[in-house]
Amino acid sequence: MPDQTPYISVVIPVYNEQETLEELYTRLTSALDQLDKPYEIILTNDGSADRSSELLQQLHQRRPSQIRVIEFNGNFGQHMAIMAGFERVKGEIIITMDADLQNPPEEIGKLVAAIEAGHDVVNTHRLGRQDNQWRIWVSKMHNKARAWMMPKLKMEDEGCMLRAYRRHIVDLMASTGESTTFIPALALNYAANPTEIGVLHETRFAGKSNYGFYKLIRYNFDLVTGFSVFPLQVFTMIGMVISLCSFLFVLFLIGRRFIVGPEVEGVFTLFAVMFFLLGIVLLGLGVTGEYVGRIYQEVRKRPRFVIRNVLEKTRSPVQDVPVETVES
Repeated sequence: MPDQTPYISVVIPVYNEQETLEELYTRLTSALDQLDKPYEIILTNDGSADRSSELLQQLHQRRPSQIRVIEFNGNFGQHMAIMAGFERVKGEIIITMDADLQNPPEEIGKLVAAIEAGHDVVNTHRLGRQDNQWRIWVSKMHNKARAWMMPKLKMEDEGCMLRAYRRHIVDLMASTGESTTFIPALALNYAANPTEIGVLHETRFAGKSNYGFYKLIRYNFDLVTGFSVFPLQVFTMIGMVISLCSFLFVLFLIGRRFIVGPEVEGVFTLFAVMFFLLGIVLLGLGVTGEYVGRIYQEVRKRPRFVIRNVLEKTRSPVQDVPVETVES
């Protein structure tokens, strides 16, 4: 079966996961072997600073026909690491998951069954989530805010990366060439028959999350600005309301001057109002700048990521030989 064309492709981004890779290999290959279908595993090293690169090479040597390794020359982010895998998948069913084992590999069978039932995108939500209460609360609030701002994106839990896609959906996503994107939302834009199922969730096997406070903010900016103009519409409405209120306030001041006469009281109140309005203007400019910045990134047409080398086994006319290809 290792020499057959893969039916299932599993794409996993890796960033400083040296403590989990061996356990990931054991559990993932066991779960996929039990499905009794040809498969491949694509692991993208997203500029890890630990021994992840060395360990990934060892995993490739164990199963050169089934395990392929993509090495970035820097850190380009989780979604770009997945996109690099999408550009090279050979299977008809593509699974994405994290390397930290919070997504149990044993749940992959559920996603494959859902795809084979006729769905082209299978989203998931985490059952019995094993995170601290603060992170769970923040996630719930964010999912509610996202559902309000982007009602067309039908996802209960956008943070779970254990998902499945049909090959044609993945090909469409890989062809977009977007330098910043959010894969689950992008897939829903192309899906004809999506679904969502519950999957188990486990505590992180080792180490700590690579998503700090700043990365979480950037992650949300990518989602909102990439798939909605809601923030711009909000500030348009705020601007209209403030303009109307300002016009009425000017009329009030003109009338007061004729009735009461010149006065200097209330100067500090006017300053406070002015500072408040300036704050809104600056916030609106910041949001607009996010959109303009993304437009700037796209029009430059720079590579979304740079690949240092790829470890895979290619078929020659005579025999299979392991090769390393260098790309830029």
